[in-house]
This record gives sequence, structure tokens and C-alpha cells, in this order.
Amino acid sequence: MQEVWISIGILCPCLGGVPYASLVATILCFSGVALFCGCGHVALTGTLTILENHFSKVTSDHAMLTDVIQLMQYVIYGIASFFFLYGIILLAEGFYTTSAVKELHSEFKTTICGRCISGMFVFLTYILGIAWLGVFGFSAVPVFLFYNMWSTCTAMRSPVANLTNVDTICVDIRQYGIIPWNAAPGKACGSTLGDICNTSEFYLSYHLYIIACAGAGATVIALIHFLMILSANWAYLKDASRMHAYQDIKLKEEQELHDITSRSKECLNSYT
Repeated sequence: MQEVWISIGILCPCLGGVPYASLVATILCFSGVALFCGCGHVALTGTLTILENHFSKVTSDHAMLTDVIQLMQYVIYGIASFFFLYGIILLAEGFYTTSAVKELHSEFKTTICGRCISGMFVFLTYILGIAWLGVFGFSAVPVFLFYNMWSTCTAMRSPVANLTNVDTICVDIRQYGIIPWNAAPGKACGSTLGDICNTSEFYLSYHLYIIACAGAGATVIALIHFLMILSANWAYLKDASRMHAYQDIKLKEEQELHDITSRSKECLNSYT
């Protein structure tokens, strides 16, 4: 039992230097980016399969869309790699700032370079937060499109609808600008539309887009959290530098006063 208390006593100082706010923001950022990138990549592949099988059976009609989807998947790889490194850097910056504040009255001193780096992270995180707001809005678009198809299929299957001719109910993908107007068939009606909604690609892609949108929202929240942390850390570092400057001036004044007192005593001793 005594060994347990000794271990806890050793760990407590170490746990006191952990930036818990930065740690939570990093975990949230990693989770959001992982959900957005992983689910978004698979959902884009499923979307392309649905378009090729049901809405645009001529390859040349959706060649540009195929290139755009492949480009977006490569961008997803880059986003995942960048935010993995950026999250680790921000977490390390949180450890650095926490140590600087905890050891404010010791030999540890912040530098102008350190404060400039903290300010640069504040600006960069602000820009990334605005960019991810755009990503969050963009990721809601496929959710809206798939929801329209799903609600149309649900309305066709509903017994309350009392439809005499379900073949008149159609979903035209061409009106959203995803594929050109000359794409054939370009739309799905009646039982064909119902069959599309029953496919595993549609069901999986729809729910993955929802999860990807939620992941983008979680990333926005994480970046806002990081922005608040970095702003507070920058203010702490600024106050720490001022405190160190004040302590240096105070120490010099005390040293000068001690020197004056010593010389005065020496002069008195010489006269006596």
C-alpha cells in the first residue's frame, strides 16, 4: 500500500503538467478528421457506383465527375496526413505552454520566438477553422441530395400516399449539375428508383455521408477549442515574459542596493 502512495506522489507532479484542454481538443480533432476522411472516401466510391449503374451508363458522360471524385479522394489523403501532424504539433505546443506557466518563477523563461510561434498557431488555426466551416457546409450537400431520394422512395412505399401510378415519381440527378443534361438516362422513376434506394451502395453511402458531415462538425468544434486554448496560452506567455522582465529588474535593483549598502559600510569602517 505504501508503494502505491509513493507511485501516486511521483505521478502527481507529472500529471500537473499535462495540458488536458489541448489533449481533449486533439482527441476530438483526430476523431472528427478520421470520420470525415474515412467515411467520405468510401461514400464517394459508392456514389460513383450508383451513378455509373443507374444514372449515367455512358462513361464519357461522367468522365469529369470521375476525375473530380478521384481528386477529392486524394485531397482526403492529404487532409488526414496534415491534421495528424498539426494535431501533434498543437498538443506539443500545449505541453510547452503549460510548462512555461507552471515554471513561471523558476529558471524557465519564454522567448520572443516562442511567443511568435504561439501567435502564428493562433492565426493558422483561425484560418483552418474558417476553411472547415466551408467543408462542413459542403459535406451537407450530398446528405441533402441523398435525403431527397430517400424521402421520395419512402413516400412511394407509404400506404397513406395512395398513388395510382408510381412511374410518374422521378428523381432527376441532372438538375443538380452532377452530370450533364445529355447523360442517359439521367433520372430514375417508379420501381427503378425504389430498387436504387434498396441497394446496399445507396444505404451505405447515405449513412456514411451523414457520419462524414458529423465528423466535419466535430473538427470545427475541435478547431474552435484549439483557438481558445492557443489564445489563452499566448496571453499566458505574454504575461510570463512581463513577469520575468519585472523579476529581472527587481533583482538588479536589489543587487545595486546591496552594493551601495556594502560600499557605505566599507566607507564607515575606513573612517572609524
